[in-house]
Amino acid sequence: MQQEHIDAGKAIQKRTGKTFYLATRFLPERVRHATHVLYAFFRIADEVVDDADGTPPAQQRAELEDLRAQALGEVEPTDPVLEAFVELKARYGIADEEVEEFVDAMATDITTSRYETYADLEAYMRGSAASVGVMMTAIMEPEMEETALPHATKLGEAFQLTNFLRDVREDVVDRDRIYLPQETLSNHDVSAEQIESLEYSEGFAGAMADELKRAERLYRDGVAGIRYLPADCQLPVLLAAVLYAEHHALIRNQEYDVLESEPALSTSRKLWCLAKTRWHWHWNRDPEAVFQRVSAVPPIEADADSRDSRFGGHTPTR
Repeated sequence: MQQEHIDAGKAIQKRTGKTFYLATRFLPERVRHATHVLYAFFRIADEVVDDADGTPPAQQRAELEDLRAQALGEVEPTDPVLEAFVELKARYGIADEEVEEFVDAMATDITTSRYETYADLEAYMRGSAASVGVMMTAIMEPEMEETALPHATKLGEAFQLTNFLRDVREDVVDRDRIYLPQETLSNHDVSAEQIESLEYSEGFAGAMADELKRAERLYRDGVAGIRYLPADCQLPVLLAAVLYAEHHALIRNQEYDVLESEPALSTSRKLWCLAKTRWHWHWNRDPEAVFQRVSAVPPIEADADSRDSRFGGHTPTR
């Protein structure tokens, strides 16, 4: 990839994904440059549907199909990021199916604004998040790729679910989308109309708490696979997990009211997360142990329903 292409991707990531960009800076150069390009590709596709500004659905679909054709190498790329992505895709053997899954998920956002069940949302995240985890794993080139992949997809889904929980207000106000599963809202007597009206209630807090716990199970599954990544990639991925999960502490601190204001990590809080993670990593190179020690994800509750079989039915502690 040419430096100008890498710089174009880097500029997009630095502008639109400050949290992930901070973790990316710690990746080795061979992976960092590819990550800039990957992230920029994801953002370009995402912005077709997220920043539509009244663009008719048919035009959004046409733009996505053009983007798909460029990313798959079917037509000549017209953007430096797309040109670099095509080269990256060939170099790391990223399957066409992963690109198809991702673009299909972006197309879903054109017509789908509500998800009845978590299974429905999970199907969407297979393209919008899990495929991202697959592509990121490919550019890291782990020796035990097949072992790492299931964990990578779970971590991608965890990041995505945190974003949904953080951005409830923005999604409904700017895009008329509600990613919280309707079944979760119904279980707490919350209607879609209440979300649309930004009406906070104890029921909404309960629904948020349930989905936070779901996301935290995904984090635990995802972080468990960091050990299978190359040694020089483990800390950066762990940092990304710690930073994203830190939003959960903010959400809990404001009593789950993400309808009044969106929780945002300050620079000082990000740096504190970075410092404590690096310090513990210096003494203990076990990603799960460090994550349990420094992240906002609480230890697994000591009850039969929440025990993790990976620990033989015992609850890990800090």
